[in-house]
Parts: sequence; C-alpha cells; structure tokens
Amino acid sequence: MHCPVKLSNANLGRLPEGVLVPDYDRSRLTAGIVHIGLGNFHRGHQAWYLHRLMQTGEALDWAIVGAGVRPYDEAQRRKLAAQDYLTTLIELDPSGISVEVVGSMVDYIPVEEGNGPLIERMADPAIRIVSTTVTEGGYYIDPASKGFDAAHPDIRHDAVNPNAPRTAFGAIVAALARRRATGAGPFTLQSCDNLQGNGAIMRRTVVSLARLTDPDLADWINADCSFPDSMVDCIVPATGPGELALVRERGIDDAVPVSHENFRQWVIEDRFCAGRPLWERVGATITDRVRDHEAMKIRILNGGHQVIAVPGEILSIATIAGCMAHPLIGPLFRKVAIDEIAPHVLSVPGMTPGAYVDLIDRRFSNSRIADTTRRVAFDGSSRHTGFILPVIRDALATGEPIEGLALTEALWARMCEGSREDGSVIEPNDPMWDTLTVAAEVARERPPAWLEQRGLYGDLADSRRFSEAFSRWLALIWSEGAEAAIGSFLGG
Repeated sequence: MHCPVKLSNANLGRLPEGVLVPDYDRSRLTAGIVHIGLGNFHRGHQAWYLHRLMQTGEALDWAIVGAGVRPYDEAQRRKLAAQDYLTTLIELDPSGISVEVVGSMVDYIPVEEGNGPLIERMADPAIRIVSTTVTEGGYYIDPASKGFDAAHPDIRHDAVNPNAPRTAFGAIVAALARRRATGAGPFTLQSCDNLQGNGAIMRRTVVSLARLTDPDLADWINADCSFPDSMVDCIVPATGPGELALVRERGIDDAVPVSHENFRQWVIEDRFCAGRPLWERVGATITDRVRDHEAMKIRILNGGHQVIAVPGEILSIATIAGCMAHPLIGPLFRKVAIDEIAPHVLSVPGMTPGAYVDLIDRRFSNSRIADTTRRVAFDGSSRHTGFILPVIRDALATGEPIEGLALTEALWARMCEGSREDGSVIEPNDPMWDTLTVAAEVARERPPAWLEQRGLYGDLADSRRFSEAFSRWLALIWSEGAEAAIGSFLGG
C-alpha cells in the first residue's frame, strides 16, 4: 500500500482517484460566516452544504471561519490549520463507502482567554452570519424556569467583564457592540443545535446577556439582528482510531476526518438580516414551517435515540446499530415511536410521521455507522427534558399512551445509578451526573424520588398516571432486569 497523501491545498491533485475534491479556487474564497463550535457535525453538515454550493461557482464570499471558546478547541484549530482547514468526509452507506474533501472553511480563530481574536473577527463587516453548534445544554437555560440562567457563573463573569467574556454569547455581544459603534451593522445569529425554536432560544440568550450590561445595545440587537429557526439532521459519529484508520486506507492522511451517514437534512427559516448563501440550490429546505419539521425530527429521531441508547448502555451494547439489532431494543424503538410519539407529530410536505419512523429505523440500523451508545446517551438531563418529557406532557393532556415513555424514563433512572447489568461502571456522562446518581440510588428503593427532581420533571411528578407507570417500571427493572421490563412492555 502507498503512503497516504497528506491533506493540504498543494496535494489536492495527488489524492487517490475517486476522491471528490473542491473544483473551486480556494485562494479566491473570502469569509462571510463565523461558526462557533466547530466539531464533526458542523464539518459534515453545514460546511458540506456550503462546499457543494461553492462547487457550482456560487457563494465564494461566504467561506467559514471556525471558532471555539474552550481551551480544548485550540488543539482542533492546530490540526485543521496544518491541513489548510480541509476536511475529509467519509460517507458510510450500507452499499459502500465514498470520500469527499470539503474546502469551504478557510480559517480558525486562535482560542485565547477573553476571546479577543473572536470578538475582533466577528466585528469585521465582512462577517454576515454567526452560527453555532454548542449542544443542547449550551444556551444557559435555567433547568427549573426554562428561561435564561442569569445566575450561571459564566454569565455572571461576562456581565462583569463584557470586553473579556468567557462564553461564546459574551463574545457575540461584545462584537455586536463594536459593530453598532462603528456602523458595521448587525449580523444573523443562526443556531444549528437540536432545540425546538432554536432561533428564539438564541435570541433570548444573546439579548438577555446584553441587557445585563447595556440595555440600549440589547434593544438594538433584538430589533436589528435576525435569529432564524433551523433544523439540522445527519448522524455524525465522533472520530476515533477506526475513522483515522479508514481515511488512511483510502489513501489520505487527515488528522481530523469526519464519517457520516448517507443522509442529510437542513430546514431553515428565511430570516437573514445581512444576506445568506442560496443553500436551497444544494438541497436545503427554506420554509416558514421549520418548527413542524424540527418537532418531527426532535421527537422521533432525538427522542428515539434516548429510547434505545439508555437500555443499550445498561446492557453493554456499544453502538446504536447494535441496539437496533438487539431482539428487544429495536422493537422497543418502533413501538414507542409509532404508538406514543408519532401521534404528537404533524406531517410535513412529503413526509408523514409513520414514514419518518421507517426512515429513522433504517438510519439507526446502518451498521457501517459506529455511533456509540455512550455518545447518544450523553447529557440526558438536557436531552430527556428536551426530547422526551414534552411528549409525555402532550400525551397526558390528551389521554394518549405513555407506558413506553415512562419505561424510557425508568431505564434512564436505572442507567444513572452508574453501573451496567454486567457489573461494569458507567463513567460520568452528564453535567449533572453527581446529582443524578444520588437521586438514582434513592429511587432504587423509592422510585418516585427520581421524579422529585423538580428541575428536570417539574409538575410531572404530580401526575399520578405518569408517576405510577414510572414507579412500576423502575421496580421491575431493578428486580428482574432491563430485558424483562422491555419484554413485558412489548408483550403488553
């Protein structure tokens, strides 16, 4: 086997035959977007859409500048800088593998305490969109009120130090203050995280933080900046030794390749105060019904992920595809999704909830995607509250079934005890892990104690129907095991 070719601008012409590479002259690209939170998902999704648009000769003035605000982002910046900010995408289709090099990113801002370089770049009038993927739990949402968490230590720091902020949102506010002062004008803030109404949540976070230091600036941001809702979808596993080996087998030396499934979706509200690329020309959906699309995706896909990942973790199943192949967990997903989630999802043009369940079943079952159960089960305190509990509330209000959803919550309570059924330890996997494990231990003997975590469940603990179903399932899980409980549900 020949030595893999180091990924770089100079070596694009030397890459193996069959590898798709940029047709455009990357030296002609100019930046128009700063993206904060430049992980695998962004590079396999939003950056790909822009790259494909650039392949048509469009949007050459909309190139992406990557950014981060945490020290670990600097290591990623250096790896990408060493290969001219190029990324190899490996599409894992059940029928085969294809490889493409994406070139829509042209820079990555140095990560420094106080975020001075990030503020300066976002203040540049050439930047017209600032987008983010900072995870569902990254928007400083108070778990109890679901409003802005002004008491969070990071937010309090930024309120006192507006010119040397700690958070991405503090840096955004500081940049917008400069743009207002210089006349550079507003930019669009585009959340690409899995939150229903993510544009409204982004608006609330940024405007609320600005209001802590400068109410006039907050009013200007609220009136002049735009915050479009969007829905993003593509399964993009973390990069590990397997992915690094896979890209080398394809003849490319890439320190940070990205693997992904053979499916992408991006649904966007057309609300951009300073213009935007014409993403719809390469498959994005521009619509005023973003929230219907995102409700379908968040409830069936993201909620479905929790339905299968939690028992998978308890039963030591390493991947999501492995969970779907399990004789009980795969059927659990279908039954809960069809009977208990789909009734609370609206159809969208071209897709019914039932057809979407079938699509997600196929995607979750793609054995080429080594999406780890642990990754999907991460941050359950945000994901269950965002993806599962709203469906339970709707079902309680309409008298629809909740048994499978109650079982899902009971399985999560069992998982948070911190051990698998084979006796192995589940390492901390949630920002609230210490609190969750204490509650899980108490709930082992007194199941309702888990629901008494008001910051998570609110008044759901007061629902006799939900509390009784949850308690019954958790008691069965602890006495007879997860498989026995799932089997009982499927046979009921």
